[in-house]
Amino acid sequence: MRKATLIGRLAVGAAALTAVVTVAPTSTAATSDTPPPGQDCWATHYGYIPPGAYTAGGELFDNNANTAATSLSRSPQLPFGTKVKVTNVANGTSLVVRVNDRGTFGWTPSVPKCLDLTDGAYSRLGGVLNPDSGHIVVKEEIVR
Repeated sequence: MRKATLIGRLAVGAAALTAVVTVAPTSTAATSDTPPPGQDCWATHYGYIPPGAYTAGGELFDNNANTAATSLSRSPQLPFGTKVKVTNVANGTSLVVRVNDRGTFGWTPSVPKCLDLTDGAYSRLGGVLNPDSGHIVVKEEIVR
């Protein structure tokens, strides 16, 4: 009797799961993990990093350098050492940063985050660290 009850419950569970999967809406999210070329995106900043921390590229982290992290989900990945010209859309200020780190963030149409800058680079572009405004809207151009 117990075996029959267990098999019955498993069958009901499988049927319910199939029904949920069948009626679940398909995603309308963009399939790309990278901002389209020329599209504005968001740059944020690291914030506090403890002394002695290393980047994913193996360098000692310097929160005042003109360096940045790009998303692990970016496709194709920007190799370490890639130089990117970043321009703040609001004030026209530009600077070139070097990719030496990877971040866990991803680009989406609703949150188009493309770079995580050091605090120094973020400030030089006109970002406000205190209070933290969250992000600045930028254009990125790969200059290698």
